[in-house]
Amino acid sequence: MSPDETPPPALPPDSAAARVVLFDFDGVLMHGDAFALFARERYARSLGCKLMALLSAPGLILLLPFSRNWPLRLLARIALLGMSEHTYQRRAEAFAGLLVRRPRQFCRDGIRALRQHQAAGDRVIVVTGCEHHLVSSMLAQLGLTGIEIVASQLRPSWIGMRLRRHNVGARKVQSLAQYGVTAWQLAYSDSLQDAPMLKPAGEAVLVNGTPRLCKKVEKALGRAVTRVEWW
Repeated sequence: MSPDETPPPALPPDSAAARVVLFDFDGVLMHGDAFALFARERYARSLGCKLMALLSAPGLILLLPFSRNWPLRLLARIALLGMSEHTYQRRAEAFAGLLVRRPRQFCRDGIRALRQHQAAGDRVIVVTGCEHHLVSSMLAQLGLTGIEIVASQLRPSWIGMRLRRHNVGARKVQSLAQYGVTAWQLAYSDSLQDAPMLKPAGEAVLVNGTPRLCKKVEKALGRAVTRVEWW
Protein backbone atom coordinates (compact mmCIF):
# COMPACT_ATOMS: atom_id res chain seq x y z
CA MET A 1 0.00 0.00 0.00
CA SER A 2 1.41 3.40 -0.98
CA PRO A 3 1.88 6.12 1.71
CA ASP A 4 -1.16 8.14 0.59
CA GLU A 5 -3.57 5.21 0.82
CA THR A 6 -5.81 4.64 3.82
CA PRO A 7 -6.77 1.05 4.69
CA PRO A 8 -10.44 0.20 5.08
CA PRO A 9 -12.01 0.25 8.57
CA ALA A 10 -11.01 -2.41 11.07
CA LEU A 11 -12.75 -5.77 11.19
CA PRO A 12 -15.79 -5.83 13.50
CA PRO A 13 -14.81 -8.06 16.45
CA ASP A 14 -18.10 -9.98 16.73
CA SER A 15 -18.39 -11.20 13.13
CA ALA A 16 -15.57 -13.74 12.88
CA ALA A 17 -17.84 -16.82 13.15
CA ALA A 18 -20.38 -15.83 10.48
CA ARG A 19 -20.28 -17.24 6.95
CA VAL A 20 -18.66 -14.58 4.77
CA VAL A 21 -20.46 -13.72 1.51
CA LEU A 22 -19.00 -11.21 -0.96
CA PHE A 23 -21.01 -9.24 -3.51
CA ASP A 24 -19.63 -7.16 -6.33
CA PHE A 25 -21.85 -4.12 -6.91
CA ASP A 26 -21.86 -2.90 -10.53
CA GLY A 27 -23.47 -5.55 -12.71
CA VAL A 28 -24.53 -7.64 -9.70
CA LEU A 29 -26.67 -5.44 -7.47
CA MET A 30 -26.99 -2.63 -10.00
CA HIS A 31 -27.33 -2.59 -13.78
CA GLY A 32 -24.48 -0.51 -15.18
CA ASP A 33 -21.48 1.31 -13.68
CA ALA A 34 -22.54 3.71 -10.92
CA PHE A 35 -19.48 5.96 -10.93
CA ALA A 36 -19.42 6.14 -14.73
CA LEU A 37 -23.05 7.29 -14.59
CA PHE A 38 -22.12 9.87 -11.95
CA ALA A 39 -19.28 11.19 -14.13
CA ARG A 40 -21.56 11.27 -17.19
CA GLU A 41 -24.07 13.34 -15.24
CA ARG A 42 -21.29 15.69 -14.20
CA TYR A 43 -20.24 16.18 -17.84
CA ALA A 44 -23.84 16.77 -18.87
CA ARG A 45 -24.18 19.58 -16.33
CA SER A 46 -20.73 21.19 -16.56
CA LEU A 47 -19.46 23.19 -19.53
CA GLY A 48 -16.03 23.31 -17.88
CA CYS A 49 -15.80 19.52 -17.83
CA LYS A 50 -16.78 19.35 -21.49
CA LEU A 51 -14.10 21.90 -22.44
CA MET A 52 -11.41 20.13 -20.39
CA ALA A 53 -12.29 16.81 -21.98
CA LEU A 54 -12.14 18.41 -25.43
CA LEU A 55 -8.70 19.88 -24.71
CA SER A 56 -7.53 16.48 -23.44
CA ALA A 57 -8.88 14.59 -26.46
CA PRO A 58 -5.52 14.33 -28.34
CA GLY A 59 -3.86 12.76 -25.30
CA LEU A 60 -6.79 10.43 -24.74
CA ILE A 61 -6.62 9.23 -28.34
CA LEU A 62 -2.88 8.56 -28.02
CA LEU A 63 -3.34 6.58 -24.81
CA LEU A 64 -6.29 4.51 -25.99
CA PRO A 65 -4.34 1.92 -28.08
CA PHE A 66 -2.12 1.14 -25.09
CA SER A 67 -4.64 1.15 -22.24
CA ARG A 68 -8.34 1.77 -21.84
CA ASN A 69 -7.92 2.41 -18.11
CA TRP A 70 -5.77 5.54 -18.33
CA PRO A 71 -8.15 7.51 -20.57
CA LEU A 72 -11.06 6.53 -18.31
CA ARG A 73 -9.15 7.60 -15.21
CA LEU A 74 -8.30 10.93 -16.81
CA LEU A 75 -11.94 11.53 -17.72
CA ALA A 76 -12.97 10.64 -14.16
CA ARG A 77 -10.38 13.06 -12.78
CA ILE A 78 -11.73 15.85 -15.00
CA ALA A 79 -15.25 15.11 -13.72
CA LEU A 80 -14.01 15.65 -10.14
CA LEU A 81 -12.11 18.89 -10.79
CA GLY A 82 -12.93 21.70 -8.40
CA MET A 83 -14.93 19.53 -5.98
CA SER A 84 -14.23 19.69 -2.27
CA GLU A 85 -14.82 16.56 -0.21
CA HIS A 86 -18.06 18.01 1.16
CA THR A 87 -19.28 19.00 -2.31
CA TYR A 88 -18.49 15.57 -3.73
CA GLN A 89 -20.29 13.78 -0.90
CA ARG A 90 -23.34 16.02 -1.26
CA ARG A 91 -23.49 15.43 -5.02
CA ALA A 92 -22.88 11.70 -4.63
CA GLU A 93 -25.77 11.43 -2.17
CA ALA A 94 -28.07 13.40 -4.47
CA PHE A 95 -27.08 11.29 -7.48
CA ALA A 96 -27.58 8.09 -5.47
CA GLY A 97 -31.11 9.29 -4.82
CA LEU A 98 -31.69 9.78 -8.54
CA LEU A 99 -30.48 6.27 -9.33
CA VAL A 100 -32.54 4.68 -6.58
CA ARG A 101 -35.69 6.31 -7.98
CA ARG A 102 -34.86 5.22 -11.54
CA PRO A 103 -36.97 2.23 -12.67
CA ARG A 104 -35.12 -1.06 -13.20
CA GLN A 105 -31.73 0.48 -12.37
CA PHE A 106 -31.09 -2.05 -9.62
CA CYS A 107 -31.10 -5.82 -9.85
CA ARG A 108 -34.08 -7.03 -7.85
CA ASP A 109 -32.84 -10.64 -7.87
CA GLY A 110 -29.44 -9.59 -6.60
CA ILE A 111 -30.93 -7.48 -3.82
CA ARG A 112 -33.27 -10.33 -2.89
CA ALA A 113 -30.30 -12.72 -2.67
CA LEU A 114 -28.40 -10.25 -0.50
CA ARG A 115 -31.35 -9.91 1.87
CA GLN A 116 -31.68 -13.70 2.06
CA HIS A 117 -28.04 -14.02 3.06
CA GLN A 118 -28.56 -11.40 5.75
CA ALA A 119 -31.67 -13.20 7.02
CA ALA A 120 -29.66 -16.44 7.18
CA GLY A 121 -27.13 -14.75 9.46
CA ASP A 122 -24.35 -14.51 6.86
CA ARG A 123 -21.82 -11.73 7.02
CA VAL A 124 -22.38 -9.76 3.80
CA ILE A 125 -19.61 -7.57 2.37
CA VAL A 126 -19.99 -5.51 -0.80
CA VAL A 127 -16.58 -5.45 -2.48
CA THR A 128 -16.60 -3.00 -5.34
CA GLY A 129 -14.64 -0.70 -7.60
CA CYS A 130 -17.34 1.94 -7.10
CA GLU A 131 -16.42 4.85 -4.81
CA HIS A 132 -17.23 4.23 -1.15
CA HIS A 133 -19.49 7.20 -0.42
CA LEU A 134 -21.49 6.74 -3.61
CA VAL A 135 -22.13 3.02 -3.09
CA SER A 136 -22.88 3.43 0.62
CA SER A 137 -25.40 6.18 -0.22
CA MET A 138 -27.15 3.93 -2.74
CA LEU A 139 -27.34 0.99 -0.35
CA ALA A 140 -28.66 3.20 2.44
CA GLN A 141 -31.33 4.73 0.19
CA LEU A 142 -32.34 1.23 -0.93
CA GLY A 143 -32.93 0.39 2.73
CA LEU A 144 -30.05 -2.10 2.83
CA THR A 145 -28.45 -1.79 6.26
CA GLY A 146 -25.89 -3.82 8.18
CA ILE A 147 -23.74 -4.32 5.09
CA GLU A 148 -19.99 -3.89 5.20
CA ILE A 149 -18.40 -2.11 2.26
CA VAL A 150 -14.89 -2.41 0.83
CA ALA A 151 -14.73 0.07 -2.03
CA SER A 152 -12.63 2.53 -4.00
CA GLN A 153 -11.67 5.71 -2.17
CA LEU A 154 -11.10 9.32 -3.16
CA ARG A 155 -9.00 11.97 -1.46
CA PRO A 156 -9.20 15.76 -1.55
CA SER A 157 -6.50 17.78 -3.29
CA TRP A 158 -6.04 21.42 -4.26
CA ILE A 159 -7.54 20.77 -7.71
CA GLY A 160 -10.45 18.67 -6.51
CA MET A 161 -11.12 15.08 -5.50
CA ARG A 162 -8.65 12.48 -6.74
CA LEU A 163 -8.45 8.71 -6.67
CA ARG A 164 -6.77 7.34 -3.54
CA ARG A 165 -7.44 3.65 -4.02
CA HIS A 166 -9.02 1.90 -7.01
CA ASN A 167 -10.50 -1.30 -5.63
CA VAL A 168 -10.51 -3.55 -8.70
CA GLY A 169 -9.07 -6.92 -9.71
CA ALA A 170 -6.42 -8.29 -7.36
CA ARG A 171 -6.66 -5.09 -5.31
CA LYS A 172 -10.00 -6.36 -3.96
CA VAL A 173 -8.26 -9.31 -2.32
CA GLN A 174 -5.57 -6.99 -0.90
CA SER A 175 -8.24 -4.63 0.45
CA LEU A 176 -10.09 -7.50 2.09
CA ALA A 177 -6.87 -8.68 3.74
CA GLN A 178 -6.26 -5.18 5.11
CA TYR A 179 -9.85 -5.20 6.32
CA GLY A 180 -9.16 -8.43 8.19
CA VAL A 181 -10.94 -10.84 5.86
CA THR A 182 -8.77 -13.62 4.45
CA ALA A 183 -11.36 -16.33 3.75
CA TRP A 184 -14.88 -16.31 2.34
CA GLN A 185 -17.37 -19.00 1.53
CA LEU A 186 -19.29 -17.41 -1.35
CA ALA A 187 -18.59 -14.65 -3.88
CA TYR A 188 -20.85 -13.09 -6.52
CA SER A 189 -19.51 -11.26 -9.57
CA ASP A 190 -20.25 -10.59 -13.22
CA SER A 191 -16.68 -10.02 -14.38
CA LEU A 192 -13.51 -11.89 -15.32
CA GLN A 193 -11.64 -9.05 -13.61
CA ASP A 194 -12.91 -10.44 -10.29
CA ALA A 195 -11.23 -13.82 -10.79
CA PRO A 196 -8.76 -13.10 -7.92
CA MET A 197 -11.74 -12.61 -5.58
CA LEU A 198 -13.72 -15.57 -6.94
CA LYS A 199 -10.88 -18.09 -6.82
CA PRO A 200 -10.54 -18.38 -3.01
CA ALA A 201 -14.32 -18.66 -2.52
CA GLY A 202 -15.84 -21.98 -1.54
CA GLU A 203 -18.46 -21.25 -4.21
CA ALA A 204 -18.02 -18.73 -7.02
CA VAL A 205 -21.22 -17.37 -8.59
CA LEU A 206 -21.19 -15.68 -11.98
CA VAL A 207 -24.10 -13.33 -12.57
CA ASN A 208 -25.57 -12.99 -16.08
CA GLY A 209 -22.46 -14.42 -17.68
CA THR A 210 -22.39 -15.21 -21.39
CA PRO A 211 -21.19 -18.72 -22.33
CA ARG A 212 -17.90 -17.21 -23.53
CA LEU A 213 -17.39 -15.31 -20.26
CA CYS A 214 -18.25 -18.39 -18.22
CA LYS A 215 -15.59 -20.38 -20.05
CA LYS A 216 -13.00 -17.67 -19.42
CA VAL A 217 -13.85 -17.44 -15.73
CA GLU A 218 -13.81 -21.20 -15.26
CA LYS A 219 -10.44 -21.42 -17.01
CA ALA A 220 -9.06 -18.68 -14.75
CA LEU A 221 -10.39 -20.42 -11.62
CA GLY A 222 -9.55 -23.94 -12.72
CA ARG A 223 -13.02 -25.18 -11.73
CA ALA A 224 -16.70 -24.78 -12.49
CA VAL A 225 -18.73 -21.80 -11.33
CA THR A 226 -22.37 -21.49 -10.36
CA ARG A 227 -24.29 -19.49 -12.97
CA VAL A 228 -27.33 -17.35 -12.23
CA GLU A 229 -29.52 -15.09 -14.36
CA TRP A 230 -30.61 -12.03 -12.38
CA TRP A 231 -32.90 -9.18 -13.39
